[in-house]
Amino acid sequence: MNAYEKVGLARASDRPMGNWYIHQMIDDFTELHGDRRYSDDGAIVGGIGFLNGRPVTCITMNRGDSIEDRIKRNFGCPSPEGYRKALRLMKQAEKFGRPILCFVGSPGAYCGIGAEERGQGQAIAENLWEMCALKTPIISVVVGEGGSGGALALSVADRILMFENAVYSVISPEGCASILYKDSAKAPEAAEALRLTANDLCRMKVADAIIPETYKTPEEIARVLKKRIVTELAQLNKVSVPRLLASRYEKFRNIGAM
Repeated sequence: MNAYEKVGLARASDRPMGNWYIHQMIDDFTELHGDRRYSDDGAIVGGIGFLNGRPVTCITMNRGDSIEDRIKRNFGCPSPEGYRKALRLMKQAEKFGRPILCFVGSPGAYCGIGAEERGQGQAIAENLWEMCALKTPIISVVVGEGGSGGALALSVADRILMFENAVYSVISPEGCASILYKDSAKAPEAAEALRLTANDLCRMKVADAIIPETYKTPEEIARVLKKRIVTELAQLNKVSVPRLLASRYEKFRNIGAM
């Protein structure tokens, strides 16, 4: 399977996304709303629940299921208030000592005029800055299409896990092809050049592990993912806060240093 075919799988309309996995893995999940500045954003869902009896904060991008729900959630493209809501919940998790689980699955941040007027770029930048220094373990899981800075705003983590058929890139293949090749029809060629598959990103040490999907039902994948997250959290819990922050910093400083 080539890179662009995996892009198609990552975008599939029937592909379970982060909110589905939260409800499969997390007990007594309670959604929290609003950024305390402007409004709530349905493209970002966040709240608290229990993972094997331990309190955790979960944040996911949500593209919706029905067409009405997708319109309401802006097809999973978050606005500034969504990123600010996510940051509010992450700071709350730090305060109460809860690990943070982020699920990434969005073509990117919403680029409409209203979002830009309300500080889209600043909201994303604040998330990147603050996540670097959060004194609690962070695990991000790329479950579908992880696009651009809109995905990175939930991905400054101690561990980045990727589903086998997920993709993670600075730009969509179509956008890349339009800019570099002046022809969006060359998206398959751009997808190969972007190195956006889970195998590529693990090889480049952007992602830390691949969650297999082949011949597994979504429920089986959820069980595999839950087991992996529990294992990763157990390891991160043994690390002191100063070392946790230093390792997180080193992880991102070393990306691209081949």
